[in-house]
Amino acid sequence: MMKSTSLGLTNFLMTTAAKRSAGFVHDQAKRPVELTLAVIGLIIAAPVMLLLGIITKLTSRGPMFYVQERIGRGGKPFRMYKLRTMCLDAEAGGPVWSAPSDPRVTPFGRLLRKTHLDELPQLINVVRGEMSLIGPRPERAHFVSKLQRSIPLYTARLAVKPGITGLAQVKHHYDRSIEDVQTKLAYDLEYVRRACLMLDLQILALTVIKVVGGRGGSC
Repeated sequence: MMKSTSLGLTNFLMTTAAKRSAGFVHDQAKRPVELTLAVIGLIIAAPVMLLLGIITKLTSRGPMFYVQERIGRGGKPFRMYKLRTMCLDAEAGGPVWSAPSDPRVTPFGRLLRKTHLDELPQLINVVRGEMSLIGPRPERAHFVSKLQRSIPLYTARLAVKPGITGLAQVKHHYDRSIEDVQTKLAYDLEYVRRACLMLDLQILALTVIKVVGGRGGSC
């Protein structure tokens, strides 16, 4: 695996520029395919999301869905949708990273996170063109501002649309430290450089395996 700290800005830009044509073709082909899949997915998942939302509402105080501002492609903010998995006012003291044993997560929320069903509403973001099915996970402005000052090339991950799942998510775990962020950034930059249909299919397959195996959580 390539370490993000070993990547020079010049090297990254030259490598990315060399694949500009292939990346452009990938972007143009990806949008209609993922839009179709997202619309079909929303139609199928709508009753499931409604049921899960009702259970969320009945088992803990707060709304069914959680809307949070995240940073998208080119640093543009957008509102990302999720099924609520945390207690009401979980971040009243300020934003912090989540963890596998996070006490702020509700009992039903743990199930949603384990199965990744809390991410289903993000199909709305895909339809709206704010997210892709595959790409680096979108982060909150608070952390983007903090991390881009301390980690070289952190903002380079914003060169593509954020995704519901990504290479970093299938290869690594929760962000628990700066070292985790650096490791996942290396995977994100690898995706930015290598983005193609075959890689997207590989990530989708690994995501299915991870979800079926009940590993990991959402972010």
